[in-house]
Amino acid sequence: MFSSVAHLARANPFNAPHLQLVHDGLTGHRSSPAAPPGPPRRSRNLAAAAVEEYSCEYGSMKFYALCGFGGVLSCGLTHTAVVPLDLVKCRMQVDPQKYKGIFNGFSVTLKEDGVCGLAKGWAPTFIGYSMQGLCKFGFYEVFKVLYSNMLGEENAYLWCTSLYLASSASAEFFADIALAPMESAKFQIQTQPGYANTLRDAAPKMYKEEGLKAFYKGVAPLWMRQIPYTMMKFACFERTVEALYKFVVPKPRSECTKAEQLVVTFVAGYIAGVFCAIVSHPADSVVSVLNKEKGSSASQVLQRLGFKGVWKGLFARIIMIGTLTALQWFIYDSVKVYFRLPRPPPPEMPESLKKKLGLTQ
Repeated sequence: MFSSVAHLARANPFNAPHLQLVHDGLTGHRSSPAAPPGPPRRSRNLAAAAVEEYSCEYGSMKFYALCGFGGVLSCGLTHTAVVPLDLVKCRMQVDPQKYKGIFNGFSVTLKEDGVCGLAKGWAPTFIGYSMQGLCKFGFYEVFKVLYSNMLGEENAYLWCTSLYLASSASAEFFADIALAPMESAKFQIQTQPGYANTLRDAAPKMYKEEGLKAFYKGVAPLWMRQIPYTMMKFACFERTVEALYKFVVPKPRSECTKAEQLVVTFVAGYIAGVFCAIVSHPADSVVSVLNKEKGSSASQVLQRLGFKGVWKGLFARIIMIGTLTALQWFIYDSVKVYFRLPRPPPPEMPESLKKKLGLTQ
């Protein structure tokens, strides 16, 4: 039992480069001349890649455009599907005295607004998160290729987790600018009784009251919430996929069917989603209150909420974000499969680095 625990500890997805090499069994050990050489893993992956025909080249404009389209579908559809849960979660954050829990929140909302009231804010949600998904997933692929080229093949392998973190943070910076206007409108519709029922009513009213500031005053708290969330979402997902193929799936990814690969994607996405919800929840609470109140700053809201207040609605958010993240990765990977986009296997040590470490003859 203890050996398996130690094995999992060494498999920590946020290993430093040296620990990553030790985990892969590539430092401190030299190949014994007497030991028969095993079949090279990379040749198996390359053979599978040779059989599969892709619709475009990895890193081409068509590749980025279709990845962006996958992001539109994955984020726009999933966030719109959970609008009722999101509405109750936001109301619990801004008025905890009235909305005391998930079930109580649904009960009060149904009593006051009826079934249709649960769909409030669906239009800005769909538009805003579709735009965010376009930038989030599209730019992630762009920055991943860009930063990989800047680092070089060897450093990109050694610092792959840092690469995922930097690429996702850069992408989310732009994605939140695209999301901010619709997010502000959504909160006004969902949390201000009698303010507006539709985006057509809310947007002109917001502009009249505060100008463009009304749409972008929440962008800084959005960065606080979404950048850590997205860094966790992408880095945790990528490393969880690697761990699942290494320790759980009984055969290499190249030998798995597309359906089996999508199951791995969904499981890894849900695991990543739970961590995402926890990391980003305090900032999400600040955003919810900030969009309700005029003239308040993020620091003032944070001080007033206190430690306990920022964690209100966490359980609802874990359910929502865990499911959302799993579905988003599933839809995104399904789009890649449907359009026959290149889907590179988990990173492997470059031959040049193996030679430097004396791991090849």
